[in-house]
Amino acid sequence: MVKHIPNTVTCLNLFCGCLGIVYAFQGELEIASYAIIVAAIFDFFDGMLARLLKAYSDIGKDLDSLADMVSFGVLPSVIIYQFFLQSSSPNQWINFSAFLIAILSALRLAKFNNDTRQSENFIGLPTPANAMLIASLPFIAADQNFVSPYLQNHFFLVLFSLGMGLLLVSEIHLMSLKFSSMDLRKNTNRYILVFSSLILLVIFKFAAVPLILILYFILSFIQFRTAK
Repeated sequence: MVKHIPNTVTCLNLFCGCLGIVYAFQGELEIASYAIIVAAIFDFFDGMLARLLKAYSDIGKDLDSLADMVSFGVLPSVIIYQFFLQSSSPNQWINFSAFLIAILSALRLAKFNNDTRQSENFIGLPTPANAMLIASLPFIAADQNFVSPYLQNHFFLVLFSLGMGLLLVSEIHLMSLKFSSMDLRKNTNRYILVFSSLILLVIFKFAAVPLILILYFILSFIQFRTAK
């Protein structure tokens, strides 16, 4: 029974993704975004539980990727697709470029499962990080008037979908947030990211997510540059 506990949590991640897709197609983008956030919480805890309970399995690994594909691949694409529908897109086929994120998320997850270089750190933007950025967009658009015109511009949305998709499958080295120990010197950049993220979230709320992602890239660059 113990080995099924992490898989149950993974299934809750998948369930959130399914619910989010339903709400996204109904135009309830903020509820869909909350589904991504809750799915990310379940995604964090299924890995933690697997390590604590020593309940690793090939099925669990594959199930995790399949759940992530729905919650952090398809659901974010549907949210962007809804932004396309609100834009001045001259052709409905342009709207489908939103699903570049789903396609490249699938490729990212497949590479991660088979790339031995990513046992401790990431190569390419993790799908949850990309999904969290997209989850923040409906809230940012509601609070920041200057952002709305961009999210209603089909040209910007195409570039955004392509750019974020390419980051998913890029060869950019990014640090993992898994703490192998609590040693300050070994995890300096991780601690900076965690505490800075908390401060930014308190100050800027959802608008902090893009800033956190930029900080994540900068700290990862510093970490790997220093290691070299």
